[in-house]
Amino acid sequence: MSASFLPAVDAFAKWRDDLRSGKGPTLYPVGEGALGRLQIGPGLVTLLGGPPGIGKTALVCQLVFEALRLNPSLRVLLANVEVPAPVILDRQLARLASLDLSLIRHRQLADEHGEALTAGLEQLEALCERLTFLQSPFDLANVAATADTVEAGLIVLDYIQRIPPPGDHKDKRGSVSATMDYLRQFADAEIAVVAVAAVGRTRDSQGRSSYDADGLGLASFRESSELEFGADDAFLLGSRNKSDPSLLILRHLKSRHGAPVDIPLHFIGEHQRFEPLDEPTDEPAPSTASRRGKATSPEMAAQLARLWQGAGTTDGDGRHE
Repeated sequence: MSASFLPAVDAFAKWRDDLRSGKGPTLYPVGEGALGRLQIGPGLVTLLGGPPGIGKTALVCQLVFEALRLNPSLRVLLANVEVPAPVILDRQLARLASLDLSLIRHRQLADEHGEALTAGLEQLEALCERLTFLQSPFDLANVAATADTVEAGLIVLDYIQRIPPPGDHKDKRGSVSATMDYLRQFADAEIAVVAVAAVGRTRDSQGRSSYDADGLGLASFRESSELEFGADDAFLLGSRNKSDPSLLILRHLKSRHGAPVDIPLHFIGEHQRFEPLDEPTDEPAPSTASRRGKATSPEMAAQLARLWQGAGTTDGDGRHE
């Protein structure tokens, strides 16, 4: 077998020229406020996990449509194995138009909703011009072929354990490891990749099997350590507050290109919207984007402070997924 290598002097010359160019990496804004610091862009694999029902799909779909809104030339391929396109569109209409999701789902909109409905539909239709929903078969061969056909700059896989790679693999763990290898190949081709992942149960303080957020970490990503090893950034959505289950934290467990910083969120269920909250600290957290989020009320700030101090959590009940 012939040797394969890169002389360091050649790597240095290329790196030096790139450094002197003054051009930083391409990143796609995917939200406002603290969500604006998520680093999603060509060459990067971002992993998002969490217990069942915590809201992973709701969050990743919000990020997808915000990426389309904030990046006018971006094209996105969304592969969602469990949630069909009409349901995703229902939820995004509720978010964009600030309409109650139950009214949209049951088709009970009235004349009083006309102005908001029209504005929401116009926004959604414009964004859908650059969005493609993957259809069966939900495998990486179809992902690759479709991404090439539609010239996707961002691929979103929801969720990764249900999207098999080509070839035969002896077990699910080996299949997911191979999947991550392919995701790195997508990233090497200058495509941004976001993968949603299931997590395994852990033991709570009383030894019971649960999804207690305090016990979840990088090792919790189900089936394969290759998930956390292969990702540039890894997040876990969880830490519900007993007194207010709409308060969540997007825990930043791994960052290959900087210091990880958690993002506290408020989930508005009827509008399927996650809003970032100001951290209850004396100094602002590091951010790559200016904060334009709403101010936190004293009551919400107090609840958030309790959340950050490790207030108890409850299991996912399926309302957010």
